[in-house]
Order: sequence, then C-alpha cells, then structure tokens
Amino acid sequence: MRMGTLMEIGLLSGDNSSRYRELRVSGREGGTRTQRRYGSIYTLKLDPSTRTYCYEEEGYHTVSRSGHCAALLPTAGPHPGHQLLLFGGCNSVEPEVAGQWSHGKIKEEPPLAPRLMEQLARLVSSGQGLQQGPQSLRHHSCSVVGPFAVLFGGETLTRARDTICNDLYIYDTRKSPPLWLHFPCTDRTLKRVGHRTCLWNDQLYLVGGFGEDGKTASPQVCILELFV
Repeated sequence: MRMGTLMEIGLLSGDNSSRYRELRVSGREGGTRTQRRYGSIYTLKLDPSTRTYCYEEEGYHTVSRSGHCAALLPTAGPHPGHQLLLFGGCNSVEPEVAGQWSHGKIKEEPPLAPRLMEQLARLVSSGQGLQQGPQSLRHHSCSVVGPFAVLFGGETLTRARDTICNDLYIYDTRKSPPLWLHFPCTDRTLKRVGHRTCLWNDQLYLVGGFGEDGKTASPQVCILELFV
C-alpha cells in the first residue's frame, strides 16, 4: 500500500476502472513485451479533502485482458446487490466479476433515462436480436442504462479482414442468469473502434474513435437511435 497525490499503479496494460471515490482498477501484468498470464485487480481509495489516495492489490486475479471495459450493474435473484463486470478484451464471451457487493453497500446515482430504458426493454422483448454475446471483442464502448449494459462497436479478433464493428450488444441483468442479445447494424459509417458512448439527456451519443479502416479518426458525434 502507498500514499500519494498522483495515481501510479505500476505497469498496467489495457487497464480500465470504475468511478468515483473508490475505484476498482483492472489491468494485466507487465509491459508491452511481457507475457500476460493474468489480470490484476487494484482498489484505489480517494480522499478529496486531503488530496491523497491509497491503493492495494486484491488477492485474486482475472483473465488477462486488453481493450476491455468495466460496468457496475445490479444483480437479480434472491440476493440482490451489485457486481463490477469486465467485458471483452479476451476470447471469452461471458463477462468476468471483478467485484461484488451486497444490497446497500453501493450507493449509486444512476442517470435518469426513462425513454432509453423503455426502448431497450422493448428491443430486448421484440425477438429481433440474436441470443449471443461478443466474442474476442476489444476497444469497444460500454454504457450502463439501468439494468442494461449496452456495448457498441470495437474490433473483433475472429476474422482477418473487416475487423472494425458496428454491432450493438445488450446485456440484460433483469433475470438470472442474465441474457445477451446481439443486433447487427447495416450502416458501415457507424463502424468505430477506440470510441465512447455517453449517456446524456436520455440518449446515447457515439463520440470519438477511429472509423472503418481503424486508422482515420472520426470527427462525428452521432446519436444511437434504437428502433423497434
């Protein structure tokens, strides 16, 4: 454990974190030329009043991941609570638990997005999606909208050409076990990698990243409209 005023967590490659006062950071061991056997989990605690922090490595490891994302989601079933899930960055389709808290331990203020939540619920129940999750996907985006994790775009390692994606994946946690749904997109101009989706004013905005060739930065800001 260390104390300091700057966040400095050794050599983490392809790391990702949750937010705000207490953060859980996930990254894999070593630098760019080191064999990656596993991913490490750190807990970082911030004290804004003193402008200090302390962090320590957790006693367990995750699968080695790069280009992944993290999402804090509610858990269904007889023992509700929250889980911090890691999506993508490896060959596995299913997310991995990087943290688990019982009911009342996590005090979150989820953004109000009633229209978008209703659209996602209708889209899930429409039967239009394929019941499959993303495999070998990295550098995608992930936004939490109520009980849904919405993943978009990224780079797939399952094919040699046309690797940049414009697919939409919804991870529905309302039931146990959670359900994956895949919605392919025909608009090639929405292919993105290294981008972000931002939830604002009850809409999902697609921001930044690189386009279809994976090299040209995209200056466009788009709204992801969900049609049922």
